[in-house]
Amino acid sequence: MYEWLLRRFYAAEILLALEYLHMMGVVYRDLKPENVLVRDDGHIMLSDFDLSLKCDVVPKLMTQRLSGKPVARNAKGSGSSCVPPLQPVLACFYGRGANKRDRKAKTPEEDDLGDQEELDPELVAEPITARSKSFVGTHEYLAPEVISGAGHGSAVDWWALGVFLYEMIHGRTPFKGEDNERTLVNIIKAPLSFPVAAATGKELDELLRAQDLISKLLVKNPKKRIGSVKGSAQIKRHVFFKGVNWALIRSVRPPEVPADSRRARSRSRGPVAAQMLSKKVRDEPYHIPQHIDYF
Repeated sequence: MYEWLLRRFYAAEILLALEYLHMMGVVYRDLKPENVLVRDDGHIMLSDFDLSLKCDVVPKLMTQRLSGKPVARNAKGSGSSCVPPLQPVLACFYGRGANKRDRKAKTPEEDDLGDQEELDPELVAEPITARSKSFVGTHEYLAPEVISGAGHGSAVDWWALGVFLYEMIHGRTPFKGEDNERTLVNIIKAPLSFPVAAATGKELDELLRAQDLISKLLVKNPKKRIGSVKGSAQIKRHVFFKGVNWALIRSVRPPEVPADSRRARSRSRGPVAAQMLSKKVRDEPYHIPQHIDYF
């Protein structure tokens, strides 16, 4: 189960990194293993923003109805406009009182219905209206809408997250062909399939949860892809991430800490000790870096 702890941890931190970028109005567009760096403390950071797309983004309060239809409430002048050169521009958070002013009077019947159907509102800062027709990215990680040239937005990052998770689990990408051209055709036309696994018990449960999330991330229609409307908030609720403490994940000790492994190797006196952390090293307190260079 250690491998699943590691996979879930890395997937969760990548999800948070993409959430942060989207909140800043940045569509990453180049998620792949080569661009995910593991720091000495075991946490990850993303690199290489040459292909990123900068857009303005306006936060919205979205209320999810039990019927499944989200209702957006946002400040006036909302919307996203793309700025191809990556500029350090932040969209402003509009007045907190706008939500109260926008509320309309309801009849008693409507009020009762609303109380029954609406769940707690969530803040969504996702550049869902961002659009670009640039053909950029790594072939095996390209989303169908990028290949078709019909225009793409932030949903391409959620597609790439699905490909990344698939590769972490199965050791290869889901649509790889004998050459780049065949790979692109597979992404557009081939159905998603998973290798037959010999997992049993808890490991099988973890695999099925991961495959369900991957299936929702690798939906070819970007409008139906998980995260395309409500962003990372929708993905975080998936059962694969059950138990993840999103608020404190940057403060917890990662399942694997490279710095500790190197210390163990330097202290070791034999081949067996080199592969294991001593009890003394395991019991040492985990020190959180005092600088903020997470993503």
